Amino acid sequence: MRLGRTGSNGVSSVRRRAALVARPAACLAGFILATTGPAEVGILWRQPALQAQEALQTPQHPDPFSASDPISAPAGAAIPHPQPQSHKHPDPFPRDPLAAPEYDDSLFPLFKSEQRRIRFRDPANLPDVYIPPTAPPPTVERPRDPQAQQLISLDEAIRLALANSEVIRVLAGTVAVSSGSTIYDPAITNTTVDQQRARFDPALSVNNTFTQSEPPVAFRDPLDPDRTRFGGIQTQNHNLSADLSQTNLLGGTSSLGFFNDASQFSPGVFPLNAQNSYSTGLSYTQPLLRGAGVLANRVPVVLTRIDTERSFFQLRDSLQELVRGVIEAYWALVFARTDLWAREMQVRQAQQAFDRAAARQKIGIADISEVAQTRLALAQFKATVISARANVLAREAALANILGLPPTEPTALVPTTPPTTERIEFDWNQIVQIAQQRRPDIIELKLILEADQQRLLLARNQMQPTLDLVGVYRWNGLEGQMPNLDRTGTGGNDSTDWTMGVNFSVPLLLRQERAAVRSAEMVIARDRAALEQGVHSARHILGLSYRNLDQFYSQTEAYREAREAARLNLERQFTVYLVGQDVIFLNVLQAISDWGNSVSLQAQALSQYNIELASMERETGTILETHGVFLYEDRFCRLGPLWIDPKLCEFYPRSIHAGPNEDRYPPGAAPSEQAFNLDDYPKRPAGANALGIGAPQQPPTQPPDATIPPPEPLPSPDPSPP
Repeated sequence: MRLGRTGSNGVSSVRRRAALVARPAACLAGFILATTGPAEVGILWRQPALQAQEALQTPQHPDPFSASDPISAPAGAAIPHPQPQSHKHPDPFPRDPLAAPEYDDSLFPLFKSEQRRIRFRDPANLPDVYIPPTAPPPTVERPRDPQAQQLISLDEAIRLALANSEVIRVLAGTVAVSSGSTIYDPAITNTTVDQQRARFDPALSVNNTFTQSEPPVAFRDPLDPDRTRFGGIQTQNHNLSADLSQTNLLGGTSSLGFFNDASQFSPGVFPLNAQNSYSTGLSYTQPLLRGAGVLANRVPVVLTRIDTERSFFQLRDSLQELVRGVIEAYWALVFARTDLWAREMQVRQAQQAFDRAAARQKIGIADISEVAQTRLALAQFKATVISARANVLAREAALANILGLPPTEPTALVPTTPPTTERIEFDWNQIVQIAQQRRPDIIELKLILEADQQRLLLARNQMQPTLDLVGVYRWNGLEGQMPNLDRTGTGGNDSTDWTMGVNFSVPLLLRQERAAVRSAEMVIARDRAALEQGVHSARHILGLSYRNLDQFYSQTEAYREAREAARLNLERQFTVYLVGQDVIFLNVLQAISDWGNSVSLQAQALSQYNIELASMERETGTILETHGVFLYEDRFCRLGPLWIDPKLCEFYPRSIHAGPNEDRYPPGAAPSEQAFNLDDYPKRPAGANALGIGAPQQPPTQPPDATIPPPEPLPSPDPSPP
């Protein structure tokens, strides 16, 4: 607690401060927000969470604050702070001992008290979201059944993602997150067009009132002039008025009105009692300067239409990123599966090297150092297999996430679409021109600039003086009952009123209006610069994608040659090692590493090439068209203008959803990693046959996800000589 003194009278005053005090809990962190002062102390308590209490299963214990209630403590008294107990866990949402009934939602008392406490509900009392119980997701230690696989092509993956895209997801690394766009956003924004158009709809108003007035009046008593008597006339009225008005796009307002006043007086004799006074009038007001013209009056409607277009292209931009993210997640999974196969092949090669070294050490022709070295290499390759398997699971989860599938899918997603291996050329000037026309972000900047121009038009209109032409014509009538009980009245054309004139007003300096025009002009300059920067940035992004395509394709070809060279080198090194010639095992180890890395790098480069092809289509704004994806307007029935009859409904936009994409990629019946020639691996015994040993090795039948058998234990060296 900090103490301070006022500068006026020197009386010490206490500056209150809020402290967030942590309270220990078994699973949830509880906090108390305490505000202390010299005359009052307020503590924010959290309401009890019955469900959390049952989950924690903690024994009941007294509230640490119950012994001395800080609210009832006298001014200046010490405030006891709760001491954490190691053997008891207090409820993270303790019951409020000062809980009092809330009157915010009730009729009484009429005067509500001030909100002096922060109140919040127990999270357990909020509505629950149903989540069905499922098995835990697969892990490296607890993988799926190797036979539980679901073959999926790239076209099917895109189609599934679009079908589950009520909320648009985008890929962010190994997770898919919400883009913030939904299929309902354009339809929601579209309703603002009718909200602005409502200004030009006819408006009808009817007033119907019954009144009675009897004001007292003092007058001299005719029998005694020194006395005063009171009386009055009672008047009963029935007033009925109706008015129909409409504003047009020129800014003028026309009105048709009717008024009727039925009155009856008592006591006394009157010329007409009861009497009806009525009138029918036409009026029109037309602005001549400020507020005049179709262009100025339709600006709010045009702005809402532009906002609707912006919302549509924002949704389109998110859908384009969704399709690109699906393609990226798909090829990333293909690379991860290929990399896992290469790492498992390295383990098999290292296993055979270890088995040979152990056998040689057992018969006494190799020392313990050779066995230890091969065992270390085997352990390191096994560690890389674990990382590769984890990467496969992460990429499967990322693909399932962006497809809208749960993380606990019982089957593994196995890509079947082979990657594109052909070089695809793009015309630079053509893709730049297409990008500035079809990129959603460039389109949005153009729409923003168009909206700025509309606001400038309105600001210039509002800078003019107010000059309105006014015209009114009214027909008046009066009828009633004469003292002889006969009715009489005037004709409808006997009494008429008319008004014709011009109203003028203007702020002398027009300071606010001129400032609004300057602001609108500068906003246009700013947004025009933003549009030019957007085009500049798009050209650089296209240039980066253009260079990446050439780089990744060249790397694919280079790594293909490196893989072939690494295979031949590994076969030669292992053949020499198997026949027992004088060879250093580090050369074999380097050959195994080089071959596995070359396979992985080739798969990575080709996957990046296919991803970059999708990125090029994304950057030009044509990825939906190239995949045959079209947007459709989903409509629903709601009450229209004829709202009196519920059966007469109109159809309105509800959402914009993407239809199914067309098949674009070649179908495949085998996993996509087979496109990387998985049968082209180092065949060590075949290389040994050139030296007259061994038999040709058969291709491995073990799938990439199978468990690698552990190596045999390291044999102990035999102390006896061979």
